[in-house]
Amino acid sequence: MMTEEDLQRLGLALLNSPAEAIVYSDREGLIRFWNAGAERVFGFTAEDALGQSLDIIIPERQRQRHWEGYDEVMRTGVSRYGSGDLLSVPALRKDGSRISVEFTIVPLKDADGAMMGMASVMRDVSARFEELKTLRRQAAGR
Repeated sequence: MMTEEDLQRLGLALLNSPAEAIVYSDREGLIRFWNAGAERVFGFTAEDALGQSLDIIIPERQRQRHWEGYDEVMRTGVSRYGSGDLLSVPALRKDGSRISVEFTIVPLKDADGAMMGMASVMRDVSARFEELKTLRRQAAGR
C-alpha cells in the first residue's frame, strides 16, 4: 500500500516524464501544463507553449472539428475518449512538420463537478502510421 506521499511522488514522476506528452488545457483551450514529453514530441518548450492556444499543435484543417468537440466536453463534462479509448489525429510540431499522435484525455472537474479543463496524454505514432500506410499500399498493389 502506497502512502499519500508516495502517490504524490509517483504523480510528479509521471507528469514530468519525457516518455509521454502530457498537456493540460483550461476551459478556453489555453495550455496551462506542458511536460518534458510534450517538449520532446512537439518541439515547443514549456515557455513557448504555456498560455498559448492548443492551435499551436492542431493542424488548421482539424481546428474547427477539434474545437466543436472540445467545447462540447467543456459544456457537458462527457467525452467518449475519457474512458481510455484512444483517439488518433494529426498534429503539428514547432518546425511545422506534421506527426500522427494517439491520445487519451483526462477531464478535470472542480469540487462542484464543473469542467475546469482537460489533460491529454499523447504519444507520437508517426512511424507506425507510415508503416501501416506502406503495408496497405503494398497489399493493394498485389
